[in-house]
Amino acid sequence: MMDLQKIAEEIDAHQSSGREMEKITLSHPNLSVEEAYDIQKRCVDLAIERGDRLIGWKMGLTSKPKQVTMGVEEPIYGRLTQSMELTEPVLRLEGLIHPRVEPELAFVIKKELGGDNITPRDVWLATECILPAVEVIDSRYKNFSFTHIDVVADNASSSKFIVGDQGFSPYHTAWDEVGVSMYKNGEVVQTGAGAAILGHPVRSVVELAKMLSRSGLTIQPGNVILAGAVTDAVSVSEGDRIEVQYDQLGSLKFSVKA
Repeated sequence: MMDLQKIAEEIDAHQSSGREMEKITLSHPNLSVEEAYDIQKRCVDLAIERGDRLIGWKMGLTSKPKQVTMGVEEPIYGRLTQSMELTEPVLRLEGLIHPRVEPELAFVIKKELGGDNITPRDVWLATECILPAVEVIDSRYKNFSFTHIDVVADNASSSKFIVGDQGFSPYHTAWDEVGVSMYKNGEVVQTGAGAAILGHPVRSVVELAKMLSRSGLTIQPGNVILAGAVTDAVSVSEGDRIEVQYDQLGSLKFSVKA
């Protein structure tokens, strides 16, 4: 029988040290998606034992082309902890392997959301505000190469995130129509709109609630939900300056340092 705890400890060690590793499916080709989520939870539990705290969730593979590329028919989710949130506009590269950044929209939840019959209406009623956000993804696997199972076990490649200071009412605008432009060192490198997230970002939170319900989990009040990437991810390195401009929501800026 496979020792899921031992696999989790191996991934956790690489996440903590910023050392890349071989895909776990090379040595464990029969892992299931359910076991991969179990490994993910065990990894985050190890962080919590060290004093970290679970503060939310992230969604990945929220664009249909990405799902086709990965050969899956639904998104994936990962866990967000307090230590992952950048509290100042600086991304430090220590402990990262091959970081990439992508613009997101973050939902802040004020009321428990659970069950497999959640609707967009339920999500709106449970949303306190929406924030512009940027996620830093950083696969622990060599060459950023992985299968569906590998990426789920590696906390859906989640690494760091930053959110804007200003929250916006869920009814502020049509979130699928929000345009986003990402600049790297003053040059536009990506553009997109909220519709890239499953057609509408609210659907991403609906999917998350349904997926969590399979494991008997719910979205808790106070949780931050990164709904998914609005554009493709862009690699960053020391000295880079990133600015993301969001229609009607202002901009997020940060610099990349060693």
